[in-house]
Amino acid sequence: MSQSPLTVSLDLALSGKGAPPRADYDASLGAAVGALAWLRQQAADKSLELLGVPARTDDIRKARARAKEIAASANRVVVLGIGGSSLGGQALTALRKNAVPFVEFYDNPDPFSWTAALKRFDLKKTHFIAISKSGGTAEVMMQVLPLVEMLKKAGVRNIGKHFTIITEPHDSALAAFADSIKAPKLDHPLGVGGRYSVLTMVGLLPAILMGIDVKQLRAGAAAVLAQTLGAKSPADSPAATGAALHHALAKQGRLANTILWPYCDALAVFGGWWKQLWAESLGKDGQGSTPVSVLGPVDQHSQLQLFRDGPNNALFTLVTIDMKGHGPVVPKASAKALGQDYLAGKRPGDLIAAQSRGTAQTLFNNGRPVRMIHVKKVDAFSMGALMMHFMLETIIMGRLMGVNPFDQPGVEEAKILARQYLSQK
Repeated sequence: MSQSPLTVSLDLALSGKGAPPRADYDASLGAAVGALAWLRQQAADKSLELLGVPARTDDIRKARARAKEIAASANRVVVLGIGGSSLGGQALTALRKNAVPFVEFYDNPDPFSWTAALKRFDLKKTHFIAISKSGGTAEVMMQVLPLVEMLKKAGVRNIGKHFTIITEPHDSALAAFADSIKAPKLDHPLGVGGRYSVLTMVGLLPAILMGIDVKQLRAGAAAVLAQTLGAKSPADSPAATGAALHHALAKQGRLANTILWPYCDALAVFGGWWKQLWAESLGKDGQGSTPVSVLGPVDQHSQLQLFRDGPNNALFTLVTIDMKGHGPVVPKASAKALGQDYLAGKRPGDLIAAQSRGTAQTLFNNGRPVRMIHVKKVDAFSMGALMMHFMLETIIMGRLMGVNPFDQPGVEEAKILARQYLSQK
């Protein structure tokens, strides 16, 4: 069985006055046996396409070929998509290595910021990647349709050369748009929902353009998947223990919120992707918990007071990396002269490492359950591992809750109403 690149500890969540009753946790962990068996069956008969994604190579070849074509003529790549079509790619910007072409994401069609961005672009050297699983996402269509006339006015002759469309391989508005301008189309997998699609073409193409090693990204995901599918019991799977912990707290009525708290800037944007994954997958049938993404040590100063002394209704997941010894050193003489002896000879990484320990212990001391996740560094391998961990944890939690973690009926209802309102004169 592959070893997980993640080190996960529930010690501060399963002990002390903030821990759920052990019987509740054990019951939830026992129920996860069925969830893991279901995942193994899905992997064996290839019913859940997501589980086969890390082993694929054919789409990587296609993405690399298209990225090479895009980079040959564009110095800027604008990704148009919303929700799962954008948030995963945004999380991957933490791994960016290439500055040219510069890849940026516009997922919110705010008329003022989008108009300002369009004025800033050199349209002749800008490439647009439009992503919509269904091919009918209103926000994406609202952005791409006016671009044709704008490109023509800018003197662009081959309009299709400035677009790449990623959508499911069937008839749709976006697919028809691509055909009308002779733009290349790449397939969005039929069986992978948007919020689970970051390891597919949706994330691959932007990642390759940013210079990210997508093979390593998938290798990290594969390592976590192999550990989960090969676990002898749920106790051997961090995704299963994490879901069981959430479920046990929910049974107590102590899971109004679940808080992801990375102590490194590289994972700040990761929280946006994770929030959609958790909220849209599990907020159903009167159940669910609100995902909150914060950043240490910034939110240690702004929100720790509430987290420590406010309502005791949250699980805290602190994510740390190896930071000790990193950053410029504080001169000993200067620190001592200012009465800051404890900083003498220390570096920013030493401070943040100490702060993450202090925050975790403070929460624990005040009866708040804390889970610790550690990765050595934020690279493609660890990012893929984190993404697969949270996807599997979400799926297992859905099985424990008795909800479908793959649909989003509430979102669909809102889309229908918005279209009705737009149609009104």
